Amino acid sequence: MRWRGSPRTFVVMLAAFLSLSLLPSLAGCVAGSSTLEKVMTAIGSDSRPLSEGAAREMGRFEQVYTTYSEAEAPRDRLDYFRFAFKRVRANYVHDTNDKSLIDEAIKGVVEKDPKPAPGDLKPASLVEDALHAMVASLDPHSSYMNADEFRESFVQTKGEFGGLGIQVMMEDGLVKVIAPIEDTPAARAGMKSGDLISHVDGAPIKGKKLGEAVRLMRGPPGSDITLTVLRPAEPAFDVVITRAVIQVKSVRWHSEGDIGYVRITRFSEKTEAGLEAAVASLRTELGSQLRGVVLDLRNNPGGLLDQSVIVADAFLDEGEIVSVRGRDAESYRAFAAKTGDLAAGLPLVVLINAGSASASEIVAGALKHHHRATLMGATTFGKGSVQTIMPLPVDGALRLTTALYYTPDGETIQARGVVPDIRILAEPKGDKDKPRRREKDLPGALPAAGAGAAASLPTVKQAACPAVGEKKDRPLGCALAYLRAGSTTKFMATVNSGSQS
Repeated sequence: MRWRGSPRTFVVMLAAFLSLSLLPSLAGCVAGSSTLEKVMTAIGSDSRPLSEGAAREMGRFEQVYTTYSEAEAPRDRLDYFRFAFKRVRANYVHDTNDKSLIDEAIKGVVEKDPKPAPGDLKPASLVEDALHAMVASLDPHSSYMNADEFRESFVQTKGEFGGLGIQVMMEDGLVKVIAPIEDTPAARAGMKSGDLISHVDGAPIKGKKLGEAVRLMRGPPGSDITLTVLRPAEPAFDVVITRAVIQVKSVRWHSEGDIGYVRITRFSEKTEAGLEAAVASLRTELGSQLRGVVLDLRNNPGGLLDQSVIVADAFLDEGEIVSVRGRDAESYRAFAAKTGDLAAGLPLVVLINAGSASASEIVAGALKHHHRATLMGATTFGKGSVQTIMPLPVDGALRLTTALYYTPDGETIQARGVVPDIRILAEPKGDKDKPRRREKDLPGALPAAGAGAAASLPTVKQAACPAVGEKKDRPLGCALAYLRAGSTTKFMATVNSGSQS
């Protein structure tokens, strides 16, 4: 069988294979070299020697390893750290600083035990603490996963465990809610984008890694969990949530008079089929009366890249959708649209807000660039980085930022987001309604490349939009009013006169 992928992809897959199959055969080989050294030799490209400067920095970590670990500790875990260190240096989206990486690794060990003594830490625990600290220092989305956390990344929500229905990340040692997933226990309990979780069932989150915190929040379906939530300008409060098997419906739809409404809650493997079903259903219901479509991506935290490309392509006949660029030329990939517009040219409005992230921003950016849709709402989150899971020999993996997304005009999404064509401005009601934190506000976030173009946007106060449905959804009301007005000029005149219906 001939390998048809890239050499780098082959190395990643080989590492995963070795992690599962080589350990039993190598475990008994103790003479001459460690297990990890043999695995690295088998992988080949990662066994190249470090540069003089990097080797010097690695020597500093080796001194800490020797100081803290038990007497005559095996070198396997030291070799494991070296392998991960080399992977980070070779694959991170930007060039790294060897001294800074090792400083962070040593800090991760020292903070665990400020007064070193031989035998204080088991080698595996020592290296795990070092890698967690080193990789987390790169940016908010890069992390080291130990064996348990790596296995957790493969868990599918199909009945194996109960969940809450929130996408989370770590911020300042606490769990931050990126967005609750629609129609899940967390959303029904009132969790909001930007909430910080400080305690789970009374146990503090501070000091725990993200994987540990996520495992605390999981449990048998039907069981209750108490989260202590921090929200701006409010005292800490508890939220009791009943866990459930999370079965997220990626696409929902209904008609609003002569306009179709399609909401994508996240980009999963079912999004393409869901979008096709939505448009087909709306055409069957409304026929020639279908006047336009509202695509709602508010609080959509993202998901699969290929599905975001498919959704954008569904409304485009040609042109670039997104490009993915790493630090070297060979990592460049561009995705282009194929002929065929699912909505057959019908006017399209895309609703976005600060909770629209990643894959949502790819769709919004592409449709805006090609003038296929009018974007309404608020600037998106700005999460424009690509994470790649790289298995390590024997166990664990790196979740490493390896590239950035770019819109068709060559602008980075990272830390900048996608700006709407028409801003819908919610009127603040006090400190609790201050602007949400976005990617650019996160500690250690990769900065935006370039200055970006400042633009004066047509702005509508949210209170001027019609309230739609039981939830009194005013941004949706403005989207419907825009499609019925037929142009930005007529829409602005309508909402400013207060005569919308």
